[in-house]
Amino acid sequence: MTTAQPPLHSRIAYIDCFAGASGDMLLGALINAGLPFVDLKSELSKLGLSDYELSYHTTAKHGISATKVDVSAQEGHVHRHLSDIAKILGASSLDQDVKDRALAVFTRLAEAEAHVHGTTIDQVHFHEVGAVDAIVDIVGTIIGLKLLGIGRVTCSALSVGTGATRGSHGAMPVPVPAVVALCKNVPLRRTGIPKELLTPTGAALLTTISESFGQPVTFIGDQVGYGAGTRDLDEIPNLLRIEIGTVEARSGGSETGLKTDHVVVLETNSDDMNPEWFGHVGDLLWDAGAKDVYLTPVQMKKGRPATLVTVLCGEDIADKLTVILLRETTTLGVRRSSMQRTILPRQAAKVNTEYGEVRVKKASIDSQTRITPEYDDCLRIARELNIPISEVYAAVQRSS
Repeated sequence: MTTAQPPLHSRIAYIDCFAGASGDMLLGALINAGLPFVDLKSELSKLGLSDYELSYHTTAKHGISATKVDVSAQEGHVHRHLSDIAKILGASSLDQDVKDRALAVFTRLAEAEAHVHGTTIDQVHFHEVGAVDAIVDIVGTIIGLKLLGIGRVTCSALSVGTGATRGSHGAMPVPVPAVVALCKNVPLRRTGIPKELLTPTGAALLTTISESFGQPVTFIGDQVGYGAGTRDLDEIPNLLRIEIGTVEARSGGSETGLKTDHVVVLETNSDDMNPEWFGHVGDLLWDAGAKDVYLTPVQMKKGRPATLVTVLCGEDIADKLTVILLRETTTLGVRRSSMQRTILPRQAAKVNTEYGEVRVKKASIDSQTRITPEYDDCLRIARELNIPISEVYAAVQRSS
């Protein structure tokens, strides 16, 4: 087993769900790929939960060695609401980004359950997913991604079985309704295997942490892990595979100096929110690390005017910003997509003008340099000297 890599935002994981997915399979794959078990247990202890024991062992499915994770709990059958999960996470001493990403998983699950049962997310009872073992699986997976330095996750199509299974609401078709709701706009591979391959916990995790589904992006893999499910399947090894590696820095060519990167785009519409709140929400998003935040007037059904909120950010903080949008606006859902940007190389600098020092950004293309003054510096000088802000901008250009 390899050792955990240092946190690097350039590290990427591709999750291959050829036999479905569950929380324990994801956690097992991370441990098999090199997640130090002692570090995982140490972080999970910050949850403040007791009466459970986490263990793992090596097993094999169809001759492939894998890790099986077990969570033994003594709390019995417990139903929790989303607010109960939020309290557990809020009271924990986990890092804030781990709390936010874990809460985003449970929030997504609550939205799916509310849709299935025709209720609200506040009234949804988490049944199996609200138990300690499921909480450990979800939070442990988020912790594992961070400890292994994984900043981006892509995923295969999600394999599902067929037939029927029994849950807290009685007999249900496979895939169960919550999984179908969670996997809207996600490619499903229907195997015909008469078993529940994709659990609500697995679906909630993957549809929250993955930026895309289908074919993996090109990257250099250096770690691989297999997580085992409980069942033994005749048709296929009951395993989940994770491949971890790095993405090489990409460039548009030496002639232009252009570079590309990947961003997550978060979007939500609001037609019933006090417009005065948008400034506050924007400040929170900027402070949390958003690359860009902007508002667009749109028209929704029945001619209602509304505002489209768009946020650009890195994959590593997408869940955190999603939680901010869900918490601070009146929206009931946030759309997520992944895009590639072409960007100019840039650097921060300072320019000395007749009015004082001003911070600037310098960007270059085709041997030409573009200089953009920092607005805050120009505004401060204009107010202090009681001169037009346009004159400060002009002074920067003259001194550059």
